[in-house]
Parts: sequence; C-alpha cells; structure tokens
Amino acid sequence: MAWLTALAATAAVLTMTGPFGAAVPVEAAAGLGTAQDEQEAAEPQANPIEMSEDSVRAGRRVFGRFCRSCHGMRADGQGMTAPSGSRPANLVDDQWDHGSTDGEIFTVIREGVPPAYDMDAWEGRITDDDIWNIINFLRDLAAN
Repeated sequence: MAWLTALAATAAVLTMTGPFGAAVPVEAAAGLGTAQDEQEAAEPQANPIEMSEDSVRAGRRVFGRFCRSCHGMRADGQGMTAPSGSRPANLVDDQWDHGSTDGEIFTVIREGVPPAYDMDAWEGRITDDDIWNIINFLRDLAAN
C-alpha cells in the first residue's frame, strides 16, 4: 500500500469515468493547474532586486558578456553578431515590442522570443538575479 500513497502524492494522471462511460484524465496532485495558479503566473512580476549602483554594475557586466554582441554595448540594437536577418531590439528607446514592465522584460530574457527565437532563452545559462540586474542596468542606461 505504500506505493499507492506515493502515487497519490505525485502529479500522476489518473482517469475516472465521465459522461457516457468515457475515461477522463484527472490530476492527482492538489493545486496543479488551478485557475488561481494560472492567474498568479500571469500577474506581472516586480523586480525583487533594488535599483542600486551595485545592481547596475552587475547588470552591465552580465549584459556586456552575454547581450552586447546582438544589442550593442549601448543597448541600441547595433550589435555586430546578431543572427542573420534579425533586428535586435533597441532596449533604450521608448518602444518595447515584447513587453515594457520589469516582469515582462524578465520573461523575454528568460524564455526568449518565439517562434524563431532570434532572442535566445537565457534560462539556465544566467541566473534570475543576473536577469534582474540586467533590467536595472537597462533602466539606468535609458534614464541617462
């Protein structure tokens, strides 16, 4: 019976009999895929890293290492090694094509821009803190 308890504690997909005797999948794990979970995931995320000289400096360092080749060191979209046929975004102008809030920008950096992914997904290659620091760097750069 221990295996049954372990199975119930996982996110295994079970079936139950629905209308007209059809098998209908049911999520076994409580809270998975609820409307509340989806709503929380869709809400814009605030930058948890306070704007500071240290954060801007850290963001500049990470941006210079990973982002400048496409976006240019001034973040104006004039990088020298962008994928052929792509137009890297100007990250210091007034128009943001893929979101403008810190949370939206975080998502773009972390997950990339589909469908062609000319903007790579950086999840797993740089930390979330690095992404937030990049956002602080871009905000500071645009303000000056």
